[in-house]
Amino acid sequence: MISFPTANTATSVLGLGIDAGGTQTRWALARVDGAIVADGAVDGLSALQMGSESGRAGLHATFAKLCHAVLAVGQPRAVVAGLTGFGGDDVALAQTLAALLALDAGDVTICNDIEIAYRDSFEPGQGYLVYAGTGSIAAWIDTDGVFHRAGGRGVLLDDGGGGYWIAREALRQIWRREDEAPGSWQASPMAKAVFAHIGGSDWSLSRAFMYGQERGSIGRLALAVAASAEADPLALEILQRAGQELARLALALTARHGPRPVVLAGRAAQLHPAIAAAMRAALPVSLTMEQKIARPHEAAARQAAKVAAMALVKTEHFINQITDLS
Repeated sequence: MISFPTANTATSVLGLGIDAGGTQTRWALARVDGAIVADGAVDGLSALQMGSESGRAGLHATFAKLCHAVLAVGQPRAVVAGLTGFGGDDVALAQTLAALLALDAGDVTICNDIEIAYRDSFEPGQGYLVYAGTGSIAAWIDTDGVFHRAGGRGVLLDDGGGGYWIAREALRQIWRREDEAPGSWQASPMAKAVFAHIGGSDWSLSRAFMYGQERGSIGRLALAVAASAEADPLALEILQRAGQELARLALALTARHGPRPVVLAGRAAQLHPAIAAAMRAALPVSLTMEQKIARPHEAAARQAAKVAAMALVKTEHFINQITDLS
């Protein structure tokens, strides 16, 4: 019989949780009792970077920076990491993290970032998570552990309501107006904020920004859109349409799997109250909706700490059995 972790184990074993998105990668160290002992953030990354040599180098550099900060606090015994763009091939990613942390690859669990975000809000089967970060997705994990999704197809294809979508819509509207009336941007608070963010009003700067920046950097332009929403009706309209796009994701899962509570989370969803208000207005009144500040890196850290503690207890139990036989 395997016993539960002791009080000493609960204070000595650390689990590392990682939530990697296009804009930011957050990490946390947790004890078995659930206490978060440290957290931090580094640059955003994506599992899609594994598709190129330069991408792999960038991902390794970001992970190295993260692990250096973690090891300055303590040595984790297990890792649960959620990465945007993750498609199921976790061997190389697990080996990279394991090597940087002096762990075995078996001590590292890699999954999609939305899976850990979901478990930060619901137990399997309970409800739908709509997550708006750089991109957007709705998720449901059923009681059998099967992951169901709506959206999350990538910013080039869709991801309506996410930060990248908001940024792209803003620049699209600004330049359409410039086509019709050159110089009209000077009367637009949103255009002024957007151009200040990218460094100027010349088309070459917008072009370089949209086609030369990483998607996370483009997503951060949504901050300028949200900041101008009180002064610019067009900015407010874009944010309201973002909320409607997010509602569409929830409604897609509801149509397929039935009504359940909805949680809205993600940094883009927090940009302005108009986003959540528009989403709420687009959902049936019978469907409960809550907005929360997601901390999936902490949920992942707690999960990792429990996995590590149970593995340690099993090891100690095995050693005790061998000792008794000798």
